[in-house]
Amino acid sequence: MIGKLGRIGTFAVAAGVSRAVHAGLRRRDDERWRRENHAGRSVDLYAGPATAVGTALAVANAASGGSARSAAGGGPAALAVLAAGACGAYDDVKGDHRRGFRAHLEALRHGEVTSGAVKLLGIGGAGLVAGSLLKERPVDKVLAGVVIAGTAHLVNLVDVAPGRAALTVLGLGVPGLLRGSLAAAPMGAAAAVLTDDLGERTMLGDTGAHALGAAVGSAIAAGNGRFGLAVHAAGLIAAAACGERLSDLVRSPM
Repeated sequence: MIGKLGRIGTFAVAAGVSRAVHAGLRRRDDERWRRENHAGRSVDLYAGPATAVGTALAVANAASGGSARSAAGGGPAALAVLAAGACGAYDDVKGDHRRGFRAHLEALRHGEVTSGAVKLLGIGGAGLVAGSLLKERPVDKVLAGVVIAGTAHLVNLVDVAPGRAALTVLGLGVPGLLRGSLAAAPMGAAAAVLTDDLGERTMLGDTGAHALGAAVGSAIAAGNGRFGLAVHAAGLIAAAACGERLSDLVRSPM
């Protein structure tokens, strides 16, 4: 019963904070946080920072009042969420036209630090740090880091049409609810902005997609042993390798 209440409380905190922050940011109407969507409509990107803040506060709440597993994972999850959200925000504001890891790594090889390189190195590094805090054995630490960073990348890959990323977060988070309350945080935040996202009034952008993905990845990492981590890591690496094809598949009409 306590575990169920903890999950409900975490979901509610994430949803409530995300809604409140999104409403406050929309009053600012900063042009740097507006984009044209796939249909040529002007939408804001405020769902991104709103869900990042809501998720980070909710996982902190889970750490203070949830199960032992949620308590142990709350700190590392909050670190991963904030780092992923910050790197995504940098890309949302300063991003360039390059797509794919190869293009950004090639630019980095020539001394140019692109926004994609910032995401790759920043989120990857944060994932490894969070993974090292979640697990005890070196192999498990690395696998957990791959899962956290890889899930952040996966959610960003599917953020190519209204609602796709938020719905992916909700779907990926459901199994994690059986293991603890960490997964309830990104689910609550995603649910809070889903209607506006589907209605093409807002977008998660890189900020929200990466932050929510890192939170889901942290929940997966916290709730799985070595075999589960290895399976998830393999799947995420495969998804990253097929990134453009996956994005095209998700972009097709629902």
